[in-house]
Amino acid sequence: MSFVIVTGMSGAGKSTVLNLLEDDGYFCVDNLPVPFLEKFADMTWHEENNISKVAIGIDIRSMKNLSMLDGVLRNMREAGHTYTIIFLDCSDQVLMRRYKETRRSHPLASGGRLGEALVKERQKLEFLREQSDYIIDTTKMKTRDLAAQVRKIFEGAGEERFFINIVSFGYKYGIPEDADIVMDVRFLPNPFYVDELKHRTGNDQQVRDYVLESDDAREFMAKMEDLCAFLIPRYIQEGKTSLVIAVGCTGGKHRSVAIANALCEALKSLHRNMGVEHRDIGRDTRIPE
Repeated sequence: MSFVIVTGMSGAGKSTVLNLLEDDGYFCVDNLPVPFLEKFADMTWHEENNISKVAIGIDIRSMKNLSMLDGVLRNMREAGHTYTIIFLDCSDQVLMRRYKETRRSHPLASGGRLGEALVKERQKLEFLREQSDYIIDTTKMKTRDLAAQVRKIFEGAGEERFFINIVSFGYKYGIPEDADIVMDVRFLPNPFYVDELKHRTGNDQQVRDYVLESDDAREFMAKMEDLCAFLIPRYIQEGKTSLVIAVGCTGGKHRSVAIANALCEALKSLHRNMGVEHRDIGRDTRIPE
C-alpha cells in the first residue's frame, strides 16, 4: 500500500499534485475530514479492497479539526499504517499573486487581509511541515517542474504511465477532437481505385503492401518515427501523460488504417504503452476516396 498525504499552503499546488497522482493510478480524495482519516486508512489497507495506491489532500480547510490530525497520524503509525507526507510550500508574495489571479478567497481571510491569513495558516500547518517526508517549494516552479519533482519522488511514474494512442480517421467525418498530432496521408497511392482492393481495408495485407510500397510512404514512416522519438521524452518532461496521433485519409478505411498500423509497429521500439484505433473503418464508403 502506498498511502500519500498531500498538504501544505493554500495555493502552493496541492491540487496539481493530486491530479498527477490520480493520473498515475492513485485513488485520490481531497479535503477528507480529519476525523474520517483513520477509519479511511483502516478500510483501504484491507486486501479485499484491491486498492494499492491512495492519496489524501488535507489542508487548512479542515479548520478546527486540523488540531486532531497529529493524534490521528500517531494512531495510524501505531496501527502499522505507513504513509508519506508531501508538503507544498510557496513564498507569501507568490501566493498572494496567485490568489489575486484566481480571485478566490483564502479560508482564513474572512474579511481580513490575505497576508494575515497566510501567517495564521503557516502557524497552524507548522507541525505538518515538521513531520513531512518531502517539502516542495513551488515559488519558482511551473507545472511541468512540479510534475518532474513528483516523478522523482515516485521514481519513473511519468515514464510508465505515458500512453500513445494512434487513431486512423476519415477527413470527410472530421478530425478527432482529442488529437495532439494530425498527419494527412492523402498524398499516398489510393487503394480505392484498385478494383481488387476497393472493398478491403488497411487491415488487409494486400492493402497494406500497396500503401507502404511507395518511396513516399517509406520516407514518411521514417520521418514520423524519428519525430516521435524526439518529441515523446520532451512531452513526458513537460508533464503530459498521453499522446494522440491522428492519421487521416479521405474515408478512413484504406491509407490511414495501413499507416496507423505500421506506425504502431514502428514505435514499439520506443518501449511505450501503445494502442491503435480505427475510428471510421466501418463507415459507409460509397463516396469515392
